[in-house]
Amino acid sequence: MDHMLGVYIHIPFCASKCSYCDFYSLAGHESKMKKYQTALIKHIEEAAPQMEPYYIDTLYFGGGTPSFYGAKYICEIFNTLKRTAKVLKSSEVTVEMNPDSITREDLRLLKNEGVNRISLGIQSANDDILKLIGRRHTFKQAEQAIKMIRAEGFDNINIDLIYGLPSQTKNDWADTLSKTIALRPQHFSCYGLKIEDGTDICRYRESELLPSDDDQADMYLYMTDMMEHYGYPQYEISNFALPGRESKHNLKYWRLDDYMGFGPGAHSCVGGVRYSYVRSLDKYIDGVFSSADIIDEYEKTGKLDRASEYIMLGMRTVHGISKDEYISIYRSGFDKIEYLLCEYEKKGWAKLRGDRWSFTSSGFLLSNILIGTLLEAQSQAKMSANPWILEEIGSEEPEILMPNDGATFG
Repeated sequence: MDHMLGVYIHIPFCASKCSYCDFYSLAGHESKMKKYQTALIKHIEEAAPQMEPYYIDTLYFGGGTPSFYGAKYICEIFNTLKRTAKVLKSSEVTVEMNPDSITREDLRLLKNEGVNRISLGIQSANDDILKLIGRRHTFKQAEQAIKMIRAEGFDNINIDLIYGLPSQTKNDWADTLSKTIALRPQHFSCYGLKIEDGTDICRYRESELLPSDDDQADMYLYMTDMMEHYGYPQYEISNFALPGRESKHNLKYWRLDDYMGFGPGAHSCVGGVRYSYVRSLDKYIDGVFSSADIIDEYEKTGKLDRASEYIMLGMRTVHGISKDEYISIYRSGFDKIEYLLCEYEKKGWAKLRGDRWSFTSSGFLLSNILIGTLLEAQSQAKMSANPWILEEIGSEEPEILMPNDGATFG
């Protein structure tokens, strides 16, 4: 069982759209759920030949709001995968839920079907902030949801939180961390607010209600210290877990493992090919039924891409990158990269443990800039030291997807 695959199922339906959300999701489209379900199952069945060489060891239902979509539909999708692909009984199976759309009946159905991990979107313990950003629940509902999830036998729970929200102070954030840590989930995903164009929260972009960059940095550093203190070591920029409870599915993204997505806007990386589907519910449904092209983006990844991704994704994690690993896999010199990492170390941004380099908490705050500089150094090193780089660049041509090639990917 050397070939493992992660599967992501995108559920694009929500009861309402949160003001900060940039994911492809839709509110008020419940009438299309049944048709989407039929299209999604058809798509999975058609993709069976592509999944056949693999064993599925992680399955993730994200959104949108899968709990709003309903457990019956989720179980039907899960059963389709069991029937058409090789899903391991030991697979990590995650379903995202919101506190306002959880029922005991749904939890029971999911548990009986084999779902073993729940990701709960709490975001904040401050009810005023929750209302401000368009969340439909209170913190009391979140506490009750955790109790309900545990009562139905789930012992692997993630909590999603956001810092840097409008009107949020450092004391508010400390209070949120204190109250959610007291719930003792197995995992935390904590994201700094990013204001994306087109979202409702854009109206706060120039507002004094928005915490400053310095305040958000303080919130981040306080969070990393607090998580460590209470037994949740950091293993990625935004993720913390009790030992052994890291998200196996998310680790696939950061370790360059194969994964396959289904649904509008879903991304895949399988066998050195990256592709995504159209960010349109109607186009996705119509495309599946008519066997039309539903691919939005498509590219083959070569040695150059994979080597860059090794640095870019590896340095997002506490596991980091290794000189020997890099040289053996990518046949590239590491000297220029190592020089920069040593400079980062002097400034307290990076550290070397054994043979692996990773960022410190302060380095993670600057990771976009620091990784960008590492990639520039990597490019220079490759061009000067590796003859195959010039050959590969010269042989690369734009990938043209023929009109009916979408069917190849399901």
